[in-house]
Amino acid sequence: MKTPDKSTRRVEAAEETRRRIVEATFALHAEQGIAATSMKQIAARAGVSVGSVYHHFPTYGDAVGACGAYALATYPAPGRDSFAHLEGRERRVAALVAALFDHFARFQVLERVRCDQHLVPDLAPFVEGELSGRRALLAEAAGGTLSPRQLDLAAALTDPAVLWSLTRAGWSPAAAAAAVTGPLLAGLAPAAD
Repeated sequence: MKTPDKSTRRVEAAEETRRRIVEATFALHAEQGIAATSMKQIAARAGVSVGSVYHHFPTYGDAVGACGAYALATYPAPGRDSFAHLEGRERRVAALVAALFDHFARFQVLERVRCDQHLVPDLAPFVEGELSGRRALLAEAAGGTLSPRQLDLAAALTDPAVLWSLTRAGWSPAAAAAAVTGPLLAGLAPAAD
């Protein structure tokens, strides 16, 4: 077996340092929020110098972007596979709401992201992307026949804040999803003439 040369070891060490920095950034964001986290804190948590953090991420926005990519890879959002195999609008919508609420329950740092988006402009595309993706999935699960107002209602009822409010009141994510699905389906029903 061939021993890695110096340049290979240097690349591997740099990748390991970058990984530690990203994981430290994610942990700090989850604990104290994005706006409250500094590059100095990231360096201390990762066990590297502040200069190393800036070497890998020249700006805090760069660190936030790498942390976002890490979060999306670690906590992938539900996709159409959560409902595409099911027949009937009610079953598809119920399965999607359950998958969304389960995702939000596991991806608690999303609450910090949403709270800090006005303080850290680099977060806005992440928040907008989550909402846009959720709206597209809701339209697809409902059969693609939603009016703009129905889609607004569906997005509001499946907003992460709805789950977080209910879980703080003692609801499980599954119970919250089941409770929200009924009003959501009622709001998606065609209006009577």
